[in-house]
Amino acid sequence: MIRRKAYILLTLLVWISVVIQAYSQISRGEVTGQINAIQTAVPFLNIAPDSRAGGMGDVGAATSPDINSQHWNPAKYAFIKGKGGVSISYSPWLRNLINDINLAYLSGYYRIDNKQVISGSLLYFSLGNITFTDIFGNTTRNFNPNEFSFDLGYSRVFSDYISGGVVFRYIYSNLTGGTSVAGAETKPGHSFAADVSMYYNHDIEIFNLNGNAGFGVNISNIGTKISYTDDQNPDFIPTNLRIGGIFSLDLDEYNSIALAVDLNKLLVPTPPVYWEPNDTMDDGTIVTESETYIKYGKNPRVSVPVGMFQSFYDAPGGIKEEFHEISYSVGLEYWYNKQFAVRGGYFHEHATKGNRKFFTVGLGLKLNVFSLDFSYLIPVHQNHPLSNTLRFSLAFDFDSFNTQNNKKH
Repeated sequence: MIRRKAYILLTLLVWISVVIQAYSQISRGEVTGQINAIQTAVPFLNIAPDSRAGGMGDVGAATSPDINSQHWNPAKYAFIKGKGGVSISYSPWLRNLINDINLAYLSGYYRIDNKQVISGSLLYFSLGNITFTDIFGNTTRNFNPNEFSFDLGYSRVFSDYISGGVVFRYIYSNLTGGTSVAGAETKPGHSFAADVSMYYNHDIEIFNLNGNAGFGVNISNIGTKISYTDDQNPDFIPTNLRIGGIFSLDLDEYNSIALAVDLNKLLVPTPPVYWEPNDTMDDGTIVTESETYIKYGKNPRVSVPVGMFQSFYDAPGGIKEEFHEISYSVGLEYWYNKQFAVRGGYFHEHATKGNRKFFTVGLGLKLNVFSLDFSYLIPVHQNHPLSNTLRFSLAFDFDSFNTQNNKKH
């Protein structure tokens, strides 16, 4: 009991120190209202790749397990019903700006036994055709930049209600094809990363109606920095903390509904505010070069582990800006007879941190052997780059396929 109280007290002291430090930054001068989005390399890793989650406002940390759980929370695979399956998804991306950018996603899983599941996925992002020119505007070459990630995962049931998962990922990014940029030789970027996740779900009963409550956590893309030149400071990849919950209810024999909520925070240093050239600092030093001395915030050139912990208290605007860095999404899913689904959702990101705000709608159809899902994105603001974003997903269930073959024979 004494140890438990000591642990609770220590935890409170840590959080109090973080809050005090954040508020001390505010007392030195609040820097809110300015655009200060967190910058990372390979941001395609955090794009929702499949249509089910895409139709529910990009939620997925605690939704019921499906074949595309690898991206959202691989620990969910341990509770999936089935021996195995594979899914392919496709989305034309940013078609309001460029008509040849697209995202493709292949994922699958295989159950080893009643407690263990292995999984894998391939995410491919094509940035379309780019024309490189020299300083005189003459065309030097055409190139199709592309990025992809390949990963393998393992999930396991720990109890009747809890499971865990881990994923190992290789990331490749080729944005220039080796073309010299501003006199510097470039190269493809490489990175290795891992995901660590947990999933909890429990059957419940409310007003004589059966239901389920779930909770999920996934820390994704914990990995090495990436660089495109030999003399460039490497960039962070988008390490992300996703926390979510879900509540589902069977209304009757044929109708069910679920409400899911996700919170996301990038575990990457926030860009600080630097003193401007010719400014006089508090100690009387006159600034001669930009981005030399930090006025508010923390030094972003730190190691990956330090950057992950620092991301909770390094915002130049203090704790208020830290909360602005949390995006949230809400999703609804209705199933009729476990065969036809209607989905809707909303995603919100603060205006100073990217300003992605959009509604989503989606449909799902599940047949004996395969399922088909579709989603459509509706931005809050007009003429938004994400307008008219579509996603399509096609999934095959090995159990259903084998059942159909057995019936034929």
